[in-house]
Amino acid sequence: MMKQNIDSALSLAHKYQDEYNSFVTILDDAKNECDGPLKGIPYALKDNFSTKGILTTASSNILKDYVPFFDATVVTKLKESGAVCIGKTVLDELAMGGTGTTGHTGIVRNPWDKERLIGGSSAGSAASVALGIVPFAIGSDTGDSVRKPAIYGGVVGYKPTYGLVSRYGLFPFACSLDHVGIFSRSVEDTALVLDNIKGYDEKDMTSLRCETPSFHDNLDNNIKGMKLFYIKELLDINNYKDDVDEELTMILDNFKEKIELCNSLGATVSEVSIDKRLLESLFPTYFAISCAEATSNNSNLTGIIFGPSGEGNNVNDIMFDARTKGFSELIKRRFVLGSYILQKENQEKLFLNAGRIRRLVVDKFTSLFKEYDALILPGSSSIAPKFKSENLDKLSDRYLLLENHMLIGNFGGFPSISIPSGFVKDMPIGLSLTSGVLSDQKLLNIAYALESNMSYKGQFKEVK
Repeated sequence: MMKQNIDSALSLAHKYQDEYNSFVTILDDAKNECDGPLKGIPYALKDNFSTKGILTTASSNILKDYVPFFDATVVTKLKESGAVCIGKTVLDELAMGGTGTTGHTGIVRNPWDKERLIGGSSAGSAASVALGIVPFAIGSDTGDSVRKPAIYGGVVGYKPTYGLVSRYGLFPFACSLDHVGIFSRSVEDTALVLDNIKGYDEKDMTSLRCETPSFHDNLDNNIKGMKLFYIKELLDINNYKDDVDEELTMILDNFKEKIELCNSLGATVSEVSIDKRLLESLFPTYFAISCAEATSNNSNLTGIIFGPSGEGNNVNDIMFDARTKGFSELIKRRFVLGSYILQKENQEKLFLNAGRIRRLVVDKFTSLFKEYDALILPGSSSIAPKFKSENLDKLSDRYLLLENHMLIGNFGGFPSISIPSGFVKDMPIGLSLTSGVLSDQKLLNIAYALESNMSYKGQFKEVK
């Protein structure tokens, strides 16, 4: 039966590869002899996690031939649990992007509509679960890179508390924001996977020394008496002026229905007002911090130690040539911005100020999570955009507010989850839930309760 599951996953991976481009590498000889709770269960792994002896590209030309000599801790833990990795998945180059279109092997298409994106950066991982190839996949989440693709793909996306899961062997994007994340078809499956990858790791300096009981064994769908809140300014349609359309209206109507569901289950949902200026600062703050950290973290990608060697008569010329050829225009722009932000004369105004704004956000929501059990919001202001959408990079109020609130979870290291909540124009939409640090069990229980009372558990797109 176990071999049958793996063979079936591999067969589907090959079947859908040309059409959806989920994988950088499909591991046809995939196997695992270890016994454990996940024995024989196939999964997919984002290609920015180190895998011993297996190509690991981070979807960048500068790493297209890189084969690591060690496994990421998450990979080791999943091996020990008996899970079987059947392939490495496509991502936006170096995990910097939210479209699933910038990887060196091409774009990832949404299983629900091939003309639409699945989101990023964990595009291939999301698509592999949404297509039913694997029951779960591993991704990374620096801003919403697990949770947003999960919403666009109609599956569950989870980002645990910062430090609960080791990041050793995950290629760093922005270390203070990076999290390991999980895609699955249900909250229950998410909790089971989390149980098998959590835990302290001495190889990760940010790893938490804390004992946590089994999240799976302690799932409870009783949320009676819990207090949830949403942010008034994000749901005020007047804030979006001329950017209101049918999709947004239907998504907000769906959200109102889910608030009523929460109330019917015995929870109370309150409206909380937050300074609009603080909310509008989320994305520019994230962009400043992430570009700066990415520039520093990727300074070792020189074409000397990793990747194709550049041409030139000295080290500087070789590095310049290799990085010019090895990175896409998007990555080069981010590195230029990051270098500018980190220049001595700009650090106070840009990088340090961004850190101060981040602190204001974290303090505000830490305080709210002492009063409330969780934040609940729509996962997105639209269905998955089409590839040629004019709004992909539009910095509208709608984009700044309702599209980027998931950054709160990364700023504070708060656990956060997205779950399917319905359909608009035959495309999936979802809810976003966030709670306080180390409130993972509570958050999973809330998501589990809502999922149990909706009809979207375990779904994936059956492609004919």
